[in-house]
Amino acid sequence: MNTKINKILKKKNKSKVICLTAYSKNVASIIDKHCDLVLVGDSLGSVLYNFKSTTEVSLDIMINHSKSVRLGVKKSLMVVDMPFNTYRNNKEALKNAKLVMKKTKCDAVKLEGGKKIISIVKTLVKNKIPVMGHLGILPQTEKKFTYKGKILTERNRILKDAKLLEEAGIFSVVLECIETKLAKKITEHLNIITVGIGSSANCDGQVLVIDDLIGLSQSKLRFVKKYANINRSINSAVKRYKSEVLKKKFPKAKHSFTN
Repeated sequence: MNTKINKILKKKNKSKVICLTAYSKNVASIIDKHCDLVLVGDSLGSVLYNFKSTTEVSLDIMINHSKSVRLGVKKSLMVVDMPFNTYRNNKEALKNAKLVMKKTKCDAVKLEGGKKIISIVKTLVKNKIPVMGHLGILPQTEKKFTYKGKILTERNRILKDAKLLEEAGIFSVVLECIETKLAKKITEHLNIITVGIGSSANCDGQVLVIDDLIGLSQSKLRFVKKYANINRSINSAVKRYKSEVLKKKFPKAKHSFTN
């Protein structure tokens, strides 16, 4: 198994796992210093392209952004989302996952779903492709974006899916918007790492979309906390640049070339 994966697994019950998304080299190189895992999420569809859903994200888009992120990630485990309709069966999943691994040089891929994808997960793991799972809200197929685990049947199904995924060979699972006590139960029942987003501090680790964390997006989602206001900083810098150009204060001699 990948040494980076082993390192993350050893944090179970000892230390929290730090995860963030990245879609480009420059951002990836900054967060790589602080993260255990960097995820190239298909969330880039809404964050960068204003797509209405992640179903519009293609394999080519994921591969191209992942190539850029790979240039910035040196220390962290790099995981790439398999986009919608690229793992509908074992053969398709293996072909596309191999392509992603080869072209992006990532460490693992992430798939959404539970019982329905168990055979696919087993196929990828058998072929030495590390897999991260994703339960709770599943953006690629979700019709109603509300937190999961409200009723007993749903709670039991999600817990069962988590166990099935672990048995199939995943090394970690994202729990998205899962009720607090259920997230705790899943985390306690699994030997692998749970990474929460909107699923409480009971998970082994946390992940956020980097644009939300730094205040570049206008997200008002309940589980988002903004730790900076990059939007304001960019606005301020651009205003100063505009002012200096208009007043002929930029560029100065030191920014120019003379014989």
